[in-house]
Amino acid sequence: MPVLEVRLAPGQRVVSQGGEMSWMSPSVTMSTSTSGVGTSGLGGILRRALSGSSIFLSSFEVREGTGVVAFATKMPGHIKAIHVGAGREFVVSRHGFLAGTEGVTLAVAVQQRLGVGVFSGNGFLLQRIAGEGTAWVELSGELVQYDLAAGESILVHPGHIGLYDGSVTMAIEQVHGVTNILFGADTLFLVRLTGPGSVYLQTLTVPGLAHSLAPYIQPEGK
Repeated sequence: MPVLEVRLAPGQRVVSQGGEMSWMSPSVTMSTSTSGVGTSGLGGILRRALSGSSIFLSSFEVREGTGVVAFATKMPGHIKAIHVGAGREFVVSRHGFLAGTEGVTLAVAVQQRLGVGVFSGNGFLLQRIAGEGTAWVELSGELVQYDLAAGESILVHPGHIGLYDGSVTMAIEQVHGVTNILFGADTLFLVRLTGPGSVYLQTLTVPGLAHSLAPYIQPEGK
């Protein structure tokens, strides 16, 4: 699995969602808070909690010397660095945010239920990466990039959305009467992404992987 290792000097800080750290040097100190996760008030905190996302950000820094903190990806794929700032935001998949420098913020961008069995009980969720600094995102499988012109669109299965520019607009469309073999539903949901902006698609999806492995998993009690 790919892993991101960040070397810290005094005064430098990196953040991640709670529980995402894999290992770190003894010189690194960790603290946790809700600051920076787009939780404006109790309503924002509840929204993130109900979406299944962590309501906490963990912060890592060293006070003397240097240190390393590492974040391993959850699936085989790629780690991509992005730079956010004024007028430069990104939207990432539910579990795509790996880590970011101090000043990077994370908030729920899209949350919508797409039918029984689709993305479990929490529905379809995208997160917005904003603020100021560098963020690292994980993309599962191979990475496919499309640079969309203004008004140009692409229809994407929700699970293949990895990352897209904040300038890209999205809309969910239903294709009725088409059986979705991954979810057993009679409605296929697609996401229309419209430029201008870049779209980064991931070839490996969690539902697709689970569907492929299902025949090889022995049911409990048998």
